[in-house]
Amino acid sequence: MSLHLGPIFKTLRRHKIAAGLIVLEVALSCAIICNAVFLIGQRLTGMEQPSGFVEEELVMLQVNAIRKEAKPEAATQRDLALLRALPGVLHATVTNQVPFGGSSNNGGVATSGEPGRPDTNAAWYLMGDGWLQTSGLRLIAGRDFLPEEYRDPSSLGADGLGGIPGIIVNRALAEKFFPGESAPGKVVYAGSDKPVKIVGVVERLGRIRPADEQFNGPAAVLLPLRPSYDMGVYLLRVAPAQRDAVMKAAKLALQQQGRHRMVEAPVSLTELRSRQYAQDRYMAWTLGIVCLVLLVVTALGIIGLANFWVRQRSRMIGTRRALGATRGQILRYFQLENLLLSALGIALGMVAAYAINLALMLNYQLPRLPLAYLPVGALALLALGQLAVLGPARRAAALPPVQVLRG
Repeated sequence: MSLHLGPIFKTLRRHKIAAGLIVLEVALSCAIICNAVFLIGQRLTGMEQPSGFVEEELVMLQVNAIRKEAKPEAATQRDLALLRALPGVLHATVTNQVPFGGSSNNGGVATSGEPGRPDTNAAWYLMGDGWLQTSGLRLIAGRDFLPEEYRDPSSLGADGLGGIPGIIVNRALAEKFFPGESAPGKVVYAGSDKPVKIVGVVERLGRIRPADEQFNGPAAVLLPLRPSYDMGVYLLRVAPAQRDAVMKAAKLALQQQGRHRMVEAPVSLTELRSRQYAQDRYMAWTLGIVCLVLLVVTALGIIGLANFWVRQRSRMIGTRRALGATRGQILRYFQLENLLLSALGIALGMVAAYAINLALMLNYQLPRLPLAYLPVGALALLALGQLAVLGPARRAAALPPVQVLRG
């Protein structure tokens, strides 16, 4: 006995409300799940972005002055000498900011000295001696700063940043300003109308808060300016196995240096990363649970409707069996019926998914939903529908025709 679509359409017209509810349920699930999976992917991709730092080996230590010191630069150098002498400390430096930290220092960078017209916004890292060795950043062109090139911020004259001997930039800025060219030796303008020479390029160095790259771009600049401890933080590179011991020893050593300073608890960069992305992890888990709940509700709706239709059409099933329909044909009848409803719901859901994504783009500046998510979501819901209807369809196919007709 061949299977035709005519009886299926005739049955669905008699049960318009029930069929329409299943179509709407599938459409809603398709629209929400496609966008939710896309948002989860965006969050996970952002969480995995490398900072360029050897995060597993780095510890941040902040010291706050309770009373202003006369010579904070000298105190900073004494602290660094003490920290570098601690067992387990490989390198130590001072910087104004670290990835995933609380503060963020940014400024304009341009290829011309026209005031007030920067070509891009960049993260500005002020770095003390040994910053590259401590951070683990990889230099891909040019050189590191020479010892005599470092300056104290307080020593800058009227030229401001124009008085520094050079800067190091990240690959993103170098490729933006000088595509296809070697950046070292080129001149830019950073916070001043005086030119400053690029001496080196690091491969990867991003914003303090990675989400800021979406709005301000990925450019970053390293300046040979040694901030004092009250303007920045200490960064220690330690042997991973000794990290906890070094954190305790470093805090204790600095506490013994003076009574007019407060030493905060050291924190590893891995912990800072975890804190930075805590909200992203929470959102990803929440969206994942929402997707799971929608899939379960959709499956239960399909199962409930299929069971209802099996009970309503038991005499029709018995008649078909008596006329020679096989169990396989009855099974395929219900599966094809569900396939048609799911396909209609998915078509509507794809349109709704695109509309939801447009709203998110306009209101939250999210990127466009890639088209690849739509067929993936469609296949998942089609498979779910077929699995959900399989149980009721098998029970319908197993009904004894004689017993059904007598009943």
